[in-house]
Amino acid sequence: MAVFQETAINDSKEKKGTVCLNGFKSISLGEMDEVKLLNRFDSKYWFDAKKLHKILKAIKDDYFVLEIDGTKIQPYSTIYFDTPSNYFYVSHHNGKSNRLKIRKRKYVMSGISFLEIKKKDNKGKTDKIRMPICNFQDGLSDEEKDFIAKNTHIDTESLEIKFGNRFKRITLVNRDFNERCTIDTNLCFYSPDSGGRAINNLVIVELKQDCRNMKSKIAEVLKENKIYKNGFSKYCMGRALNETSLKKNWFKADILKLEKQLYIQ
Repeated sequence: MAVFQETAINDSKEKKGTVCLNGFKSISLGEMDEVKLLNRFDSKYWFDAKKLHKILKAIKDDYFVLEIDGTKIQPYSTIYFDTPSNYFYVSHHNGKSNRLKIRKRKYVMSGISFLEIKKKDNKGKTDKIRMPICNFQDGLSDEEKDFIAKNTHIDTESLEIKFGNRFKRITLVNRDFNERCTIDTNLCFYSPDSGGRAINNLVIVELKQDCRNMKSKIAEVLKENKIYKNGFSKYCMGRALNETSLKKNWFKADILKLEKQLYIQ
């Protein structure tokens, strides 16, 4: 399989809001190992970046921030695999309770890449399993296919690269080390045949917790700012925005909201 080339998109800055992490105490990648939460419940929120500064200021005493090589905002890059019939995308679009996604993710600052399998069960719990890899953009090696075959029911020979994204991420850990929070900005999508799109001025927050609806300071602050849970799959939304031929009825309301608020470039 050919190397999947990213489409050049101007994502050099966000036009609204300021990402200020002054006051947050830092945590190292090694210390983060205490709270990997690969098996967890997820809650997602998305909102305009102009609200982010106020939210960060309100939680700075309750969370540590991941810092790598002096940097607290980390670039990530991801490519996703699917079948020719878009089995993973369609399962999510149709609301299938047991579903999965297969991707390669590059943690740019740490120089680490993983092949990751994300499974969501009918109780809403996410289970992520992964293996370290050397080649990020190539197709699947025999070892990677074996890993997928052992952990899913998918015919690995049918998998092909469908989509990619990149974004910048702030990773927070609460002081009790039982909750992680990721804050994604500067989101860009790219597809092999459909070019790329950028989502400006949008923030995606994801809480990762051992138990559903644990008490959470950031969840309280988001609610105080009238920001409520609202699912956002970067894989599905990116493909729905990029590929006109895909079924997207389930995502239309969110796409219209993105277009109305001028997030899409």
